[in-house]
Amino acid sequence: MTHHEPIRGARRTVAMAGVLGGTFLAAIEMTVVAAAMPTVADQLGGLAWYSWVFSAYLLASTVSIPLWGKLSDLYGRRRFYLWCIGIFLLGSALSGAAASMAALIVFRTLQGFGAGGLMPLGMSIIGDHYTLEERGRTQGLLSAVWGVASVVGPLAGGYITALLSWRWVFYLNIPFGILAAVAVGAALRDPAPGVRRSVDYAGAALLMTSVTLLLLAVGQTGVAGRGAWAALAGGAAAGFGWWLVRVERRAAEPMVPLDLLADRMVASIAGIGLLVGAAMFSAITYVPLLVQEGLGGTAVEAGRALTPLVLGWVVVSVIAGRLVHRTGYRPMVLGGLSAVTLGFVGLTLVGADTPDWVLRADLALIGMGMGTAMLSLVLAMQSGVARRHLGVATSFGQFTRSIGGAVGVALFGAVIAATVAANAEPSQAGMLEAIHRVFGLTAAVTGVAAIAAVRMPGGRVSDLVHPDHAPAPAAPREA
Repeated sequence: MTHHEPIRGARRTVAMAGVLGGTFLAAIEMTVVAAAMPTVADQLGGLAWYSWVFSAYLLASTVSIPLWGKLSDLYGRRRFYLWCIGIFLLGSALSGAAASMAALIVFRTLQGFGAGGLMPLGMSIIGDHYTLEERGRTQGLLSAVWGVASVVGPLAGGYITALLSWRWVFYLNIPFGILAAVAVGAALRDPAPGVRRSVDYAGAALLMTSVTLLLLAVGQTGVAGRGAWAALAGGAAAGFGWWLVRVERRAAEPMVPLDLLADRMVASIAGIGLLVGAAMFSAITYVPLLVQEGLGGTAVEAGRALTPLVLGWVVVSVIAGRLVHRTGYRPMVLGGLSAVTLGFVGLTLVGADTPDWVLRADLALIGMGMGTAMLSLVLAMQSGVARRHLGVATSFGQFTRSIGGAVGVALFGAVIAATVAANAEPSQAGMLEAIHRVFGLTAAVTGVAAIAAVRMPGGRVSDLVHPDHAPAPAAPREA
């Protein structure tokens, strides 16, 4: 395993700037492309494959998360962060030059594979070079950048497509990505090679295969005539998952360290992460649908609907990062998830006659709860494991949220499809009823997550820190 010596002064500031830049690129990519896709479909054709432009990116980014985390633990963060940016930018350049929808899907897959490492490795770099007290503030800043990117993305995508071309939605990643890569490459140094470690290639292949099959299975859930395919893919995913567990138990450097799951803190965070991921993607996916199809709003209003959620998330993340070391992790997670649950209960009561401020208040409450809970979960995961597992643990936390989100969106979509199909004549009222059911189920999910949070170890943050994170002698400040 590698040991990352903390850096200070100007080098650390430059590295942080590079990490924030990479995070911004990864976060904005989903929303900025969404605004350009109608034009892309008009010019390239292939409307039947429209959704795969997003699905391919999400699938590749999700399955690659654990791989990047493990490799960075073994061989250093810098080289693999640069690899991730390089792959992301290559995918961006090729996507911008795509001549068909099929080619765009392939290049978006490549882009997603690189994007999968930008967020977890960025958080791991923060964990390497910032003290426990500093991490709350810096992780809060990372959340703020994510929030700004989510708000700016749709507007930027629309303007870029209208003023330049949809191709520049991808091309503009390149100069900003190069700046981020230069900053990280210049500021960080990978540790000197130590004992050569074997890479768990079998585990990596089995993990990617099982997760890919799982996501394909849930993607077919509720689709008419696809039940047999979903069952087949789900069964195959379970089989490969069983094989993965057997391989990982024997691997010298397992891609998924099963011993980590024996830790009460890690196991609690993993379970909560699955549930929180489902809730987060439920809001992102179905709140715009509520506004446009359930309440009769315009496309512009639907696009702006999530702004209160994002702003609440950003503001509270910064505040929570400063408070968590005084309160401990468990109270922050419990409080945050309770707020999210209340917010989703409020959404089930929103109707056509509900004042706009009520909807905005519910969404702001969800955002504030998410910002509090998610930040606390990341910090708890990082401080509770040995430094040699920092990358894989951070990646695992994001991985569980991504899997939970993918499964949750598919299952909630099946609920909407079943509810609408049950109505003889689909209507706005029928759609509103279906979305209310989804938000009611989401409230139940976050309520279960809050109950699970009670099992998190309590106490002061300083009492829950792994011995590897004990303060080291201060490094000399650099000019």
